[in-house]
Amino acid sequence: MREFLGEFLGTFLMVLFGCGSVAVSILFNSHQGLFQIALIWGLSIGLAIYATRSLSCAHFNPAVSFAMVASKRMKASKIPVYISGQFLGALIAGFLLYLLFEPSIAAYEAAHHIVRGTAESMSTGKMFGEYYQLPGNTAIVSMPLAMFAEGFGTFLLVLMIFFLTEGCNVGRPDNSLAPIFVGLTVSSLICLIAPLTQAGFNPARDLAPRLVAWMFGWGSYAFPDQSGGFFYVYVLAPILGGLAAAVLFSYILEPFMKKEHKSCESC
Repeated sequence: MREFLGEFLGTFLMVLFGCGSVAVSILFNSHQGLFQIALIWGLSIGLAIYATRSLSCAHFNPAVSFAMVASKRMKASKIPVYISGQFLGALIAGFLLYLLFEPSIAAYEAAHHIVRGTAESMSTGKMFGEYYQLPGNTAIVSMPLAMFAEGFGTFLLVLMIFFLTEGCNVGRPDNSLAPIFVGLTVSSLICLIAPLTQAGFNPARDLAPRLVAWMFGWGSYAFPDQSGGFFYVYVLAPILGGLAAAVLFSYILEPFMKKEHKSCESC
């Protein structure tokens, strides 16, 4: 129960502040540019880790949880507890965001002549779930490219989590500062990947709020396409990217880090 609560509360805070920043940017033009939203996402993750890491390992992401199991840092029996907490936390945050902004969403739709449940409504649906194909988007992103972008972004995120937290890396920051650097990693990755896929890197963060949009009128347009892209791009690819990072770090990089360090003769 302790670990479930930690994952639930941490994911709830992350999605509430992160998706909330996207919502206020769309509805009120509150943020100017991708960097501000990326920074808020990073801050929300750092704050969520500080708030809950005494309860759980502060994953907030199924891709991270699977990576920790693959690297033998967590028992596989804990996967259901972690993922259920993450998914439920993201779902409740999605419901709360809709409750807060529903009047504003309706007013925005009326002002811009948007009918919810049509292709044009993806412009508001993206405050809940990510899209790699949006009307009017100048970037040409196929499903394979979107999968690669999400998988590669998650690969880098999980790899940096290992670098920033594992004791074998003598260059890591102090434990009290690690959450800040994890958050900044997410911010940097969003700035790189978001123009292509909106930068999810997290199946729970994407799927749970997306279901909220699906239930409240967006219907099939709560999903990025009609060929399963929400699963392949935003669920499967991040998990595969996280597993690849776990294998690289645990079986290649970590053994080198644990070897006795000898100073370079030229130093």
